[in-house]
Amino acid sequence: MAKNLLIVESPAKAKTINKYLGKDFQVLASYGHVRDLKPKEGAVDTEHDFAMKYEVIERNEKHVDAIAKAAKIADDIYLATDLDREGEAISWHISEILKERGISKGKQMHRVVFSEITPKAIKAAVAAPRELSHDMVDAQQARRALDYLVGFNLSPVLWRKVQRGLSAGRVQSPALRMIVEREEEIEAFVAREYWTVEAQLRHADGDFSARLTKLNGKKFEQFDLTNEADATAARDALKEAAHGRLTVSEVTSKERKRRPAPPFTTSTLQQEAARKLGFGTSRTMKVAQGLYEGVSLGSEGNVGLITYMRTDSTALSNDALDELRQLIARDFGNKALPDQVQVYRTKSKNAQEAHEAIRPTSAMRTPREVAAFLNDEQRKLYELIWKRTVACQMIHATMNTVSVDFDVKHVKGGDAAFRATGTTVVDPGFLAVYEEGRDQKTAEDDDEGRRLPRLTKGEDVPLQDIAADQHFTEPPPRFSEASLVKALEEYGIGRPSTYASIIQVLQNREYVLLDSRRFKPTDVGRAVSNFLTQHFTQYVDYDFTAKLEDELDAVSRGEEAWVPLMERFWQPFKQQVDEKTETVDRSEATGARELGADPKSGKPLSVRLGRYGPYAQIGDKDVDEKLQFASLRPGQSMHTITLEEAIELFKLPRKLGQSESGEEVSVGVGRFGPFVKQGSVYASLKPEDDPYTIELPRALQIVQEKLELLANRIIKDFGNGVQVLNGRYGPYITDGEKNARIPKDQEPKDLTEQQCAELLAAAPVKKGRFGKKKAAAKKGEPAAKKASTKKAAAKKTVAKTATKKAATKKSATKKTATKKAAAKKSTAKTGA
Repeated sequence: MAKNLLIVESPAKAKTINKYLGKDFQVLASYGHVRDLKPKEGAVDTEHDFAMKYEVIERNEKHVDAIAKAAKIADDIYLATDLDREGEAISWHISEILKERGISKGKQMHRVVFSEITPKAIKAAVAAPRELSHDMVDAQQARRALDYLVGFNLSPVLWRKVQRGLSAGRVQSPALRMIVEREEEIEAFVAREYWTVEAQLRHADGDFSARLTKLNGKKFEQFDLTNEADATAARDALKEAAHGRLTVSEVTSKERKRRPAPPFTTSTLQQEAARKLGFGTSRTMKVAQGLYEGVSLGSEGNVGLITYMRTDSTALSNDALDELRQLIARDFGNKALPDQVQVYRTKSKNAQEAHEAIRPTSAMRTPREVAAFLNDEQRKLYELIWKRTVACQMIHATMNTVSVDFDVKHVKGGDAAFRATGTTVVDPGFLAVYEEGRDQKTAEDDDEGRRLPRLTKGEDVPLQDIAADQHFTEPPPRFSEASLVKALEEYGIGRPSTYASIIQVLQNREYVLLDSRRFKPTDVGRAVSNFLTQHFTQYVDYDFTAKLEDELDAVSRGEEAWVPLMERFWQPFKQQVDEKTETVDRSEATGARELGADPKSGKPLSVRLGRYGPYAQIGDKDVDEKLQFASLRPGQSMHTITLEEAIELFKLPRKLGQSESGEEVSVGVGRFGPFVKQGSVYASLKPEDDPYTIELPRALQIVQEKLELLANRIIKDFGNGVQVLNGRYGPYITDGEKNARIPKDQEPKDLTEQQCAELLAAAPVKKGRFGKKKAAAKKGEPAAKKASTKKAAAKKTVAKTATKKAATKKSATKKTATKKAAAKKSTAKTGA
């Protein structure tokens, strides 16, 4: 029986570590977080020092029970969860659970941390345990409490003022604001025309081009030529003065050194994996987690291939540096080694320098050696990490930049000049292994690798042509995953472990969507961001969010207490939530826009955000009894749609004609998208069909397909509510309350009533909308009683609704009466 219990977060990690520690240790996984705040209001008690009410997470109950059972018989318990704040908090939660259950009494509880899963690192960590860091736990608790309070108090305001089901996050909201503000910049951008002039030159060693750098006796700037007439005149004047040649006036050669990029942090790994591999942040972290926890390398067994992947440090251990220098000398020669190790300063002021950068656990495991044991994603990411780590300890690259100037004399308006630039690599140094990617290309990138012919001062070079090219300035680009992570890091919003979840949440809530790998806000996302920016400015302010992160870091270092931090945040925040709940108008909050007048009715045509998304409306609810509505088409935005485009939306529903049986066929857009209607039959349009252009033959075809599907839906009906049906995902059995899968080896049409009853009995109970199980019927309860219970419940709901409506009506009447009385009183006062 093992004397010691060691607890980690993931089963993969447990499997790898288990073989390193021998029979004296039992290694179990917590499967991530074990406790969380109770999912209801009041889980953070703001009246009593923000006391927090936790409960075991349902999906992890069995893992917690397994840990508790093993802890009972163990002498020592080692808490070996991840080395960040979140990991520290998980260890604390486990220790609290064991304490509450009376298991930890009389046992030694140790906290151990390691940044790589290798035999040496694991054994060293177990040999030198420490106490739990309550400062780190407090910082994590404060973060969780802040997120909880923001979510539970701000989200209901969004439900009332913008749309039901929305939620606001403390860190996600500033990130959303960045994306929305960039979109608004793009929409407000006005392109400017400008022209460039280039000389095409001929040479025996290779043709090349030179850019105009001087015109009319002064330096040529981007907007010196802003129209075709001026550009053509300049080109013609230059051609005339050049007489078919350009003379070299100056040749300069400059050698410069280019240093390698530092090893990866979480942020830079996410950015580079997005640029070079096309990986999203969540995908990068998932693959990196697998490489860290361990991969089976054949006879070696499970081996952790990289160090811990949530870090903001660029430091490398001495052992890692020694090994890297050995590998570089072996594979690239001593000339590729700098005299001393390269040391990189971490940019983040709150970086935890005790951590290491992300690196291979052994640089000697080259990508080629481990490729056979990795899947494609693992292989690509490991190679990226390995190359960057090796390159960071190699000698600089030496570049030679040559600039050649050509003067043009006697040009009408003043002298002119052209310049040709080329950069060649003298010594590749680290570039032999790795080159960092860039989000945007620069002029320097264009020059790099361009080799100019050998030219001397005074040499005449034949001129092929001088070309003037038109350009337009471009708006700032939308954020990619890489550039968004970079911006979040620069502003100090979030921390290494949160970047992927921030982006994931924004996508899951459909506040943003990825369009050509760039983030574009949805109308809902814009409404949320604009509402929060306008009414909760402080809480989506970049500096405020970053300052709060700094304060949490101060708590984790023991420099600040967490309760005063919470109090400073909570009081003004709650006061603002209460005020805005009462004062903000809904149409203002959703960003409703009036586009103009409907040409047919003369009524106002506006665009608004509703429960099911953006829509256009003809009429004013305060004036008109009957309003007209039309959903916006996919790709349209309520922020950019024009009056003309909105008018087109009201051409639906369209009457297309009649079927052979004389039934009217029409097309429209409803709650679930575009549809065709024939008589009482509705059929959804396919993605390739456009409701505005579809013709009758195609509409009839879609309806016919729907009718055939309905006709073939019932495979078998036993007459007692039990049916075998064809469904969207294949055949299944149902009794109206439960659905059951059909075994693969069973033919649906051959099923008997008895077999169906057995399969239904074994099937899980259907879950309701919010994940709660539907109430099961009592044993022996007849179908008629079940039906009557349903009817009674429905009646009760109708009665409740009627009561609610009556109460609303009464309240509205009372309010109107009060308003009228007040108006009367005001009039009387004015008259007096």
